[in-house]
Amino acid sequence: MVDRTLQFMEIPRMEPAKIPVDIRSREFKEIYTSFQPDTAAQQAGRCLACGNPFCEWKCPVHNYIPNWLKLIEQGKLFEAAELSHKTNSLPEVCGRICPQDRLCEGACTLNADFGAVTIGSIEKYITDEALKAGWKPDLSAVRPTGRKVAIVGAGPAGLGCADILVRHGVQPVVFDRYPRIGGLLTFGIPPFKLEKEVIDRRHALMSEMGVEFRLGVEIGRDLTIDTLLKDFDAVFLGMGAYNAVKGDFPGETLPGVIEALPYLISNINHELALTNDFVNLAGKHVVVLGGGDTAMDCNRTAIRQGAASVTCTYRRDEANMPGSKRDYKNSVEEGVHFLFNRQPVGLVGHGQVEGVRVVRTQLGAPGKKGRRVAERVPDSEEIIAADAVIIAFGFQASPAEWFKPLGIQLHTDGRVRVSADRLRPFVTSHPKIFAGGDMVRGSDLVVTAVFEGREAARGILNYLGVATDLQAA
Repeated sequence: MVDRTLQFMEIPRMEPAKIPVDIRSREFKEIYTSFQPDTAAQQAGRCLACGNPFCEWKCPVHNYIPNWLKLIEQGKLFEAAELSHKTNSLPEVCGRICPQDRLCEGACTLNADFGAVTIGSIEKYITDEALKAGWKPDLSAVRPTGRKVAIVGAGPAGLGCADILVRHGVQPVVFDRYPRIGGLLTFGIPPFKLEKEVIDRRHALMSEMGVEFRLGVEIGRDLTIDTLLKDFDAVFLGMGAYNAVKGDFPGETLPGVIEALPYLISNINHELALTNDFVNLAGKHVVVLGGGDTAMDCNRTAIRQGAASVTCTYRRDEANMPGSKRDYKNSVEEGVHFLFNRQPVGLVGHGQVEGVRVVRTQLGAPGKKGRRVAERVPDSEEIIAADAVIIAFGFQASPAEWFKPLGIQLHTDGRVRVSADRLRPFVTSHPKIFAGGDMVRGSDLVVTAVFEGREAARGILNYLGVATDLQAA
């Protein structure tokens, strides 16, 4: 019989099975299967229940990870779901797409010698299975306050804010320019990482909780911000970061050169049958520039579209690549070829892109942000043939034109300035407007956007004079 306090030594770390490569690389479906109840309980039981849980502190929303692992080990699914939602408004999403290797699992005490507890897969399992079994958030103690808050953006920050507000009796009304909620969760992240039915299910759940969604409405085009300020007690902005970072090198405007986000959005619109505007790279020799999660998404999307080849270049080495290690591994398995220590300096072609001019690099001393600088190696230029090039260098904030008349102050890079005041966190320079997520932090993780939306909601509640109960959220 296994000693339950030492079962991490007897029971190895196990991840859910993956769909075989030859099948998954032709489908836009999630590649990971789900745990069965006995396997989830067994894997959860590997947790040491550390007195000072590093996993919990490394998690941006500070999930009560050891606590809900214990509940799953004990077979208490509904209790685990309720506890998971105390700290996270989108646990089934974060369980799928968070870089757990850099966050909770990377901080797990067992990580070095025995393999971290499979926290992300269990987090996904909890909400998926609880909802299938009929679990719903318990809002029986919530009393309406008569207050209303407008939320601009139905992405993770906006949904996190709405979740906290509705649990405290404040009516959130969420506006979004897209026809479906989720922001980049729906229109940016490919279905092989996050199937859209997951977001549809969350939409239905939040609507049942009392959140109102007004979709296909763009503030500044269909409705003015002045109308929101007049009709609502406060406004939260969770509008993301959509301005693509440019390479600023020759040939960037050649036909066949594609920005990452429009490419991903066009593919998802095609999969959802929303538009006919489809960038199809079937049969193309594709080169993806960049080493982040967006680049990995582009790599794997092009593979599934039937590209003749997909090559990904990155200016640093594999160890310093910012993208998820899991997504990198999956990209390699699915046929993507990586060229590290290559920096693009130009795109070449006559009327159509025909290749990427790169130079080799070597890593020098750390720069201002602490990362080692990629230094060019003299006389190392080469051309990588391509008939389609995707630029995936990341995104910057995209402030709206109507910010300036309201006096909403910005950082020099376009991010919204917010207060760090403990009582009214995330309030902008306009006392009635709060903001959070990528438009404040810069392009970052889904889980950090959720955290900032939730924290901004606490600031809004204090601004409105609504009593907050941390356990109710």
